[in-house]
Parts: sequence; C-alpha cells; structure tokens
Amino acid sequence: MTTIKSSYRGELRTEASHLQSGTTLVTDAPVDNQGRGESFSPTDLVATGLASCMLTIMGIVAERHGWDLTRATASASKVMAADPVRRIARIEVTIEIPGTFDAQARAALEKAALGCPVHATLGSSVEMPVEFVWDPA
Repeated sequence: MTTIKSSYRGELRTEASHLQSGTTLVTDAPVDNQGRGESFSPTDLVATGLASCMLTIMGIVAERHGWDLTRATASASKVMAADPVRRIARIEVTIEIPGTFDAQARAALEKAALGCPVHATLGSSVEMPVEFVWDPA
C-alpha cells in the first residue's frame, strides 16, 4: 500500500510526500478559487493522474509486445463545474503516439488506456473524452 502524507503550508498551499520514495510536490489553489495558481492544484493532479495512468498502462502493454512508446505524450485539459458544487466536470485527454502501429496494436493500446485505474475510478462522475492521434506529424 502506498501512503502519501499532505501538510498544509498556509496561503492555500500543501506539500505532499510520497512516503515510499521521499518525493515531494507542492499544490496551490487555482486563481479562480482564491489561490495564486503557482503550482498544480489538487484538481490538476486528478487530470495529471488520468493522463499519466493512461500512458503507464499503455506502456505496460507496449513492453509486453516489444512496442516502443517512449515518445508518446498525453495532454489533459480540465473543465470545472460549480453547480451544484465545485467539481471536475470533464477531463479532455489527447494521446499522441508516434511510430507505426497496425490496427491490432492500436486497438490493444487504446483499450489499455481506457482501462486504466484512474479512468475506472472516475467512472461516470466525470466526462472523459479521449482522442488518440497516431503518428502525429
């Protein structure tokens, strides 16, 4: 089990520590919610988690088959809603995969991305349209 410990640092900032590795990161409230927007917001980390999770699960499948995904990227854009409560309403993800992949490989990688644990966790509570761009110029 992984444990993350977060500490409030004042001025709407937190510092989170990944206890297993010792890695830390800082969050800041976004400008549209009384913060300075000088770092990832907690909801930015949710969008980041989705994009990173999708690439990671695709990477697991790619390594199993000997496919090279080292230059693949994922961009996530978060849309907030305020009614009835402030929450993430939508995370739009674009995944760009350079290289040549046949239809079977593409289907396997897309299925892997859409089956990542973060996508499954967010489920129907957040819209998550995903665009796959194969061999972008």
